[in-house]
Amino acid sequence: MSNTWKLSLFAPKPVVQAALLAHDLIDDWDFELVIAGREVAEDRPDDWVLEGWYPRKPGKAQKAALAGLFAGGAPGITVEELPPDDWVTLSQHNAPPIHAGRFHVHTPDYPADPDLIDFVIPASQAFGTGQHKTTAGCLEMLSAMKASGVVARNVADIGTGTGLLGFAALALWPRALCTLTDIDPVCTGVVEENARLNDIPMGAGAGEALMIVADGTDDPLLQLRGPYDLLIANILAGPLVSLAPDF
Repeated sequence: MSNTWKLSLFAPKPVVQAALLAHDLIDDWDFELVIAGREVAEDRPDDWVLEGWYPRKPGKAQKAALAGLFAGGAPGITVEELPPDDWVTLSQHNAPPIHAGRFHVHTPDYPADPDLIDFVIPASQAFGTGQHKTTAGCLEMLSAMKASGVVARNVADIGTGTGLLGFAALALWPRALCTLTDIDPVCTGVVEENARLNDIPMGAGAGEALMIVADGTDDPLLQLRGPYDLLIANILAGPLVSLAPDF
């Protein structure tokens, strides 16, 4: 695997948050340039950094894309080459377990919780170990839907990443059809390994998960398996808005 490069732009919290919102409104963003914002340190809650990761040395286009997110003028950009370890894996390694709704999600470094629906999701090259607030929020929502009496018979998890949310749907509705898709081919191996670790059967039948590499909904097998009564789409706001009519 080639080294990943990181770009950092330091600015006050409202400025970075505004840049993140601007990013969500861009439909043609380069999906290889992944961004996130965070506090610089716990004792400096007003000082934030916008970070971008790119799978090769970034050029003028990538720097301009990040700078363009700052309406009042971009702060200086620092660029550094990271070790040859996947940045998503590094960010998720030894992440603490989460409890969201009826679910307990953890890496292999931590024990299972026998009182909850337990998933072990190793740190990997795919997004979705439960640590991100949107992933945890989806787990909470699925739990609330089940508690309210919703019955899902045909589920699709669009942008599945690790497969976690599709697996969660199958745990709640074990006889459902479940289709998992992602634009990134690396997710296929990740999902298959996570299915093995969590005893999720892979296949095309009821109670099984079927993995498809697809760009949005533009895939004949995904369309053939519809219509769906539950769509899970834990993806960025820009692509989500673009895909809404297709959904």
